[in-house]
Amino acid sequence: MKSKSYLVFGLGRFGSSLARSLCEQGQQVMAVDTNEELVQEIAPFVTEAVQLDATDEAALATLEVSSFDGAVVSIGENVRDSVLICVLLKEMGIPYLIAKANDELHAKVLRKIGVDRVVFPERDMGERVAKSIVTPGVLDLMQLGDDFQIVEIRTPAKWAGNTLIGLNVRRKYGISILAVHRNGSYMVSPSADLQLEADDTLLVIGKEEDIEELEA
Repeated sequence: MKSKSYLVFGLGRFGSSLARSLCEQGQQVMAVDTNEELVQEIAPFVTEAVQLDATDEAALATLEVSSFDGAVVSIGENVRDSVLICVLLKEMGIPYLIAKANDELHAKVLRKIGVDRVVFPERDMGERVAKSIVTPGVLDLMQLGDDFQIVEIRTPAKWAGNTLIGLNVRRKYGISILAVHRNGSYMVSPSADLQLEADDTLLVIGKEEDIEELEA
């Protein structure tokens, strides 16, 4: 996969973790913050780290943001700065913009000014942890609109030892298995004759109610 370049504004816990993770996945990352200490801390883990006030239009222009594939504004607490930076980035031609919001009103404003994707890291993580507590077989999930989810689950005990074609999960359970994680690696689009093992982890897609039925 071709490496892409990203700007990350705001190096709090979310921003710094995101910047490091993107770099670990082979992407080019410029991390930006007004705090010199945070910039120095992230510098060894990203492509470039810059101390800069991104609300200053002239200073922001020096980064040539239109040459990047995307940007993440992870300044959720200061709504004014978050909105202003997003406006400036859109005006300067950033191709794809993600921004962190701290509440629905903040998110609404971000969407109005053209942010491509709004995220709620704390809320989303809380929902995922809650789901894993209530439904222990669910290890992780991603919501796709109102109806569908992509979920990582432990292999149901009754499935172990059976092949995918024998289980016929799409017809019987209304879900599809996208990948099987076994011994540290993923088998994407597993073959129908694959026999599931008790220690497998499954990445499945389906409606929420159908996935919940697996735990019944």
